[in-house]
Amino acid sequence: MPYFDAASTAPLHPLARQALLSALDEGWADPARLYRDARRARMLLDAARETVAAELGARPDEVVFTASGTQANQLAVLGALAGNHRKGRRFVHSAVEHSSVLHAAEQHEAAGGSTGSVPVDALGRVDPERFALELPPGTALAALQSANHEVGTVQPVAEVAERCAAAGVPLLVDAAQSAGRLAVPEGWSLLTASAHKWGGPAGVGLLAVRKGVRYRSPLPADDRESGRVPGFVNVPGAIAAAVALRAVRQQAERLNPAQHARIDRLRTELPALVPDLAVLGDPARRLPHLLTFSCLYVDGEALLGELDRAGFAVSSGSSCTSSTLTPSHVLAAMGALTEGNVRVSLPDDCTDADIDRFLEVLPAAVAAVRAQLGPAASAAPAASAASAASETPTADTLVLDTLGRRCPIPVIELAKHFAEVPVGGLVAVLSDDEAARLDIPAWCGMRGQEYRGEQPSERYGPDGGTAYLVRRSS
Repeated sequence: MPYFDAASTAPLHPLARQALLSALDEGWADPARLYRDARRARMLLDAARETVAAELGARPDEVVFTASGTQANQLAVLGALAGNHRKGRRFVHSAVEHSSVLHAAEQHEAAGGSTGSVPVDALGRVDPERFALELPPGTALAALQSANHEVGTVQPVAEVAERCAAAGVPLLVDAAQSAGRLAVPEGWSLLTASAHKWGGPAGVGLLAVRKGVRYRSPLPADDRESGRVPGFVNVPGAIAAAVALRAVRQQAERLNPAQHARIDRLRTELPALVPDLAVLGDPARRLPHLLTFSCLYVDGEALLGELDRAGFAVSSGSSCTSSTLTPSHVLAAMGALTEGNVRVSLPDDCTDADIDRFLEVLPAAVAAVRAQLGPAASAAPAASAASAASETPTADTLVLDTLGRRCPIPVIELAKHFAEVPVGGLVAVLSDDEAARLDIPAWCGMRGQEYRGEQPSERYGPDGGTAYLVRRSS
């Protein structure tokens, strides 16, 4: 079964497996003690730390091991804000950071701090100049991921780091998706990563804090890991993580071009094979192994099930598959279609035959899901968006009541009935599904119709939701 979800967790690297099994015998003791087995564990832990530091461009005494990349992010955010509180209490981050960073920001805000979110463009990329505008006096910390975990866009970290340095603001870089595959960007003050993303074992994260960067642990005091991470260190896991990181860094020069070529092939061929498919993210400045696309009139969970039955393991950031039924914050920030979202991330052992098979399977899988959910409208030329302020309900307005129905039903109902209105006619889709605010404008962009904005649903009938207005342009 082709495994196309390496961005969630990569298979354990063979060398990491060997190192882990050996370390379970050699590195089991407490590295903080002084007897022989403990000294041996300490030597192994120090060697792992030195290896990781060298691969990340850090000093060994700047690197500590955590229980996960999520923990590393949250410790980095809260610890750096605590250490720099004399500068102020403002925390700035991109709108597409990992949820662990955003949850830490929420906690900071709940404790009386302030936050700022820097928007991204349609490719998921921040503008360094726009980022700089969010760094007024009183900013204690900024955060920018090295590459996005959902769409693979590589961020201009070095350029943003220059702006942060000029403003005297430390920069946290979440390198979870890029570490091991790409060189670590210059200019970071704090760096985080997660071993299972590059073929190390799960349960090992990394936090690096540059010398001179003020940091105070947000957790109770402990003498482990320079006082930054309490509890017993997972020595065997740290050793395996270091071995895997060195191995994947050495093979990246050979593997990255092949992965780029396979993803480029998918980017080119998928839109031609599947109608109403949008490829997301930056086509050039991106991770070599990751591709995300969205399909109109498709339930994401149902599509993942079809692909699973066909033998492919993929993931989805779609609102339809999240536990809260809310849209992906990354896709929302990009203004991208959230329904029928699929993320393909290739493992190291992916072959051209796997890509051939995926291109063969996907069209049938999408068609099967669409057949279950209902017919779609035909394509039309592009048109512009406009404001709903001037729209007034008339007897000719087609009202589609989808209140209480979730993604992708509002868009499916819109497509199913759109031909019932004449050119120039207005459709009001009533919905209380949060994803509709993103997906209906995206549908208009893909199908070339005129999105007129939104109004309260009671102007068109039942209360309790929003009316999304579409004017037929052709």
